[in-house]
Amino acid sequence: MAFYNTEFQAEFGKSSTRAVVIGTGFGGLAAAIRLRAKGYQVTMVEGTDQPGGRASVFKRDGFTFDAGPTVITAPYLLQELFTLLGEDWQEFFSLVPIDPFYRIVFHDGSHFDYVGEEDRILENIRSLSPQDVDGYRKLAEHSRRIFDVGYTKLADKPFEKWTDMLKVAPDMIRLQNYQSVYGLVSRYIKDERLRQAFSFEPLLVGGNPFTTTSIYLLIHWLERKWGVWFVKGGTTALVQSMVRLLKKHHVDIQLSSPVHKIRVEKGKVQGVEIEDGRFIPADLVVSNADPMRVYGQMIDTQWLKKHSPRRLARKKASMSLFVAYFGAKKTYPDLAHHTILLGPRYKGLLKDIFSKRVLADDFSLYLHAPTRTDASLAPEGHECFYVLSPVPNNLSGINWQEEGERYCEKIFNWLDKNHLPGLKANLISTSFVSPDYFERNLRSHQGSGFGLEPNFRQSAYFRFHNRSEDVEGLYFVGASTHPGAGVPGVLNSARLLDRLIPQVQDLGRSTFRGAADAVQEMGGPKRGDELAAP
Repeated sequence: MAFYNTEFQAEFGKSSTRAVVIGTGFGGLAAAIRLRAKGYQVTMVEGTDQPGGRASVFKRDGFTFDAGPTVITAPYLLQELFTLLGEDWQEFFSLVPIDPFYRIVFHDGSHFDYVGEEDRILENIRSLSPQDVDGYRKLAEHSRRIFDVGYTKLADKPFEKWTDMLKVAPDMIRLQNYQSVYGLVSRYIKDERLRQAFSFEPLLVGGNPFTTTSIYLLIHWLERKWGVWFVKGGTTALVQSMVRLLKKHHVDIQLSSPVHKIRVEKGKVQGVEIEDGRFIPADLVVSNADPMRVYGQMIDTQWLKKHSPRRLARKKASMSLFVAYFGAKKTYPDLAHHTILLGPRYKGLLKDIFSKRVLADDFSLYLHAPTRTDASLAPEGHECFYVLSPVPNNLSGINWQEEGERYCEKIFNWLDKNHLPGLKANLISTSFVSPDYFERNLRSHQGSGFGLEPNFRQSAYFRFHNRSEDVEGLYFVGASTHPGAGVPGVLNSARLLDRLIPQVQDLGRSTFRGAADAVQEMGGPKRGDELAAP
């Protein structure tokens, strides 16, 4: 049956051009804001009972746990979204700088603080490995040049044709993007600990540092250029601020409304069918859902030439994550906000995760301690954390109902012994998610944590295109599309819609021009054309 929100119809009139956005992750929220600025009547549909997708929140026992992303970089991408609708972002959320960006603790007990300032990072390198100071200068310069091409020129440019790749191929060869991240880092850095410290970042977007193309070394310069930030109140506060912005500007958000099917007629999108039987008509649909699920389950195969089941089967999903959330009636004031705890193996562990797909006996962990920056996330005198372990996706066949509790206990025991003394005796809130959560709750193919693995064969043109080649009026944002996973990646996937989706009202055009100026004021890159659609 047809579904209309009468209040929204009255606001915009029956002739308004209608857009439906599937999913309320950062990509979907950003897409909805941009569509609204272009004059569309926008309805968002979310399968779960809260907005945010991977960036949802768990509130338990007085603690606030961000479920997913906690590292905010390239903040201009967020600030721009509010400017597009004529709002002051500072009235919606607050950003706090993180220093150090990360503390990396090695298996031998030594550690390295990764910071942004040139003199400080060189001094930290010198204290660990004096021979690598000059090498790092060269590495940083190389990463800056990769950033200038891979991010500034290409992050918000759609790759729809082979020729788009051919145009950038000379730059990629010149910048040695045929090498892996670890391989390029090793050209400049001799100390194995620092090789790990400067190559782990592809894991933040689901990639293996030993196989991910070195174009992803741009992440290093992106962090150096714009810093690492935390949103006061947690990442969930950022999600809520975007929801408030959308509601203020008359965007309809419907939770607990999983999409069953995208209706297509004569090759053109007609709208979406919700699992409860409702039909929401649309002139265009933007999907923040996993394209593997969308093409594999939500569209009749008669319309799929480019994304047939046979072709989808060739895609390789990223690894997954095991994340434990815990609160303690004790504080650890010496901890950094972000700590990377590297285990005894690096390449071998990554091979177990990405290639062998086995649950190793050892692990490397990311420990998030947000109360280091915002004490309001836990009761007074308490501390909240999450600890993340990269694990194989569900192609592994691991039975997480059996393994989950054991693995969680193993991590807590190790943290108690090595980094958080007294933790076990002071735990008062514990829970965890496994790859099953990503597959069942977030509907991520094979339980992957980051969509498609970002290897060369699944990057840029070879990633899911932001405009569907099979269905007219269907667009994609999110981790599996260009430019990739991570908060800047999915926000840029929405930003490049400005190049693909036309304006429908005068509302947005002057706003887009103003936003272009504001982006440069906020430190963002200058674009080669107007933000307004062609």
